[in-house]
Amino acid sequence: MLSSLHGKLESLGSDWAIINVHGIGFQVYLPTPTLSTLGTRGGEVHLHTHLHLREDSVTLYGFATTDDRELFQLILNVSGIGPKIALTILSTISAEQVNLAIANGNVDILMAVPGIGNKTASRLLLELKDKIGTDLVATPLTQVAQESIDVVATLTSLGYSAAEATHAVATLPNGKKLNLEEKVKLALQYFSQKK
Repeated sequence: MLSSLHGKLESLGSDWAIINVHGIGFQVYLPTPTLSTLGTRGGEVHLHTHLHLREDSVTLYGFATTDDRELFQLILNVSGIGPKIALTILSTISAEQVNLAIANGNVDILMAVPGIGNKTASRLLLELKDKIGTDLVATPLTQVAQESIDVVATLTSLGYSAAEATHAVATLPNGKKLNLEEKVKLALQYFSQKK
């Protein structure tokens, strides 16, 4: 099984990167937070990977940590959830937010993910509640988690796609206490720098 890659970053796409390992370029699909940490082309990259085999395709998914990869694999075990939806979940909300949502039985956090409705969110909670969150104390979801969702909602109301909004939110600084308005301003700066 292919469980990790270490090589040079060759190119980047909206949800993928090509990692050159000793002359072989591996296309790896990544959640937005991992994609934003890869650095510049030519730089060294280390990813924990999941090889997804289907009858008609072989796809490689990469993650910054083994915890993210394990969460991805747990989400894949939920009936009706494929790798694209699992990747969208980890691109839209953090692993910590997924864990807290499941520990608290909060479908609203999961429904903020594009493509996840009430039925799918409820199934995720039901099938993962015994696998995730058993060691977490059920506490109210952090304000940070809610504000990230609010930033995505604000950006989509301004005309950006959910994917674009999610990319912008992933670039926001983590340890700083910013209010919603400051986060939206920083996200808009991200878009202006991309032009």
